[in-house]
Amino acid sequence: MEKASKLYFSIGEVSKKIGVEAYVLRYWESEFHQLRPRKNSSGRRIYTKDDMKLLRQIYDLLRVRKYTLEGARQALQGEQEKPADRKAERDELLRLRLFLENIRRQLA
Repeated sequence: MEKASKLYFSIGEVSKKIGVEAYVLRYWESEFHQLRPRKNSSGRRIYTKDDMKLLRQIYDLLRVRKYTLEGARQALQGEQEKPADRKAERDELLRLRLFLENIRRQLA
């Protein structure tokens, strides 16, 4: 019988998997607004797989790449926004607008 994949992890489990102490995880919560693990009915933090993925990114930025906290925050924010993608989307919307304005003029 295959063991079912866990949906939630305790702070102790996450601490071992990520390789940092529990107090570091709690500190990162205060520094990175994206990291907001839920709490169960007894008030203990429960981390999801998405939280684990984010924590691995934070760990990589801070401990492996040696970013400062501010630099790591900016890097995570940059990943969420992807300015190049936003420019491409904007350009595409402008082309669509011009196309629709052309059609409107032809119909008038």
